[in-house]
Amino acid sequence: MASAALRLFQRLGGSAPGRWLFSRLICFRAPYFGSIAPRIENLEPGSCTVRIRHRRAVQNHIGTVHAIALCNMAELAAGLATDATLPGSQRWIPKGMSVRYLRKAVGTMTATARVPAPDPQADGTELHAIVEVRNAAGEDVFDADITMWITSRKLA
Repeated sequence: MASAALRLFQRLGGSAPGRWLFSRLICFRAPYFGSIAPRIENLEPGSCTVRIRHRRAVQNHIGTVHAIALCNMAELAAGLATDATLPGSQRWIPKGMSVRYLRKAVGTMTATARVPAPDPQADGTELHAIVEVRNAAGEDVFDADITMWITSRKLA
C-alpha cells in the first residue's frame, strides 16, 4: 500500500496550486522544513524533487544559500522519497548524512533524491538516499548520501 504522503501527492500534485498545498501540508506535519519554504515538485516511489528559492531567509553572510538550508532540503527530499518507496509494513528515520559542497549555491536550488527499493522483509537495515542539488543552470552545487534506518512497523 502506498504511503499517505504519496497518495496525497498523487491527488494534489497534478497542478501548481496542488503542489503548493501539498508542500504546505508537509511543512505543517514537520514544521522545521517550513523554514526553507520548499516546493515539492515530484514524488513517486524511488524519487522526490524539491525546489527552494534563493531569498534572504535561507541566505548566509556571503549572500549564498546557507549550507544548512541545503541539508534541510536534502533531508526533506530523501525522507519523502524513502517514505514513498517503503511498503506500509516498514518505517524509516534518518541515521546519518554525508554531504559535499561543490560550488556556491546562488539562485533557485533543486534537490533530487533517489532511493533504491528495500527488501520488504528487512528489519533493522540501512538504506541510502542519494540527493543531488543543482542550481538553475543545472550545475551540481551540493550532494548528500543520507543513511535511513529501516524497521518494521510493530503494531502493538
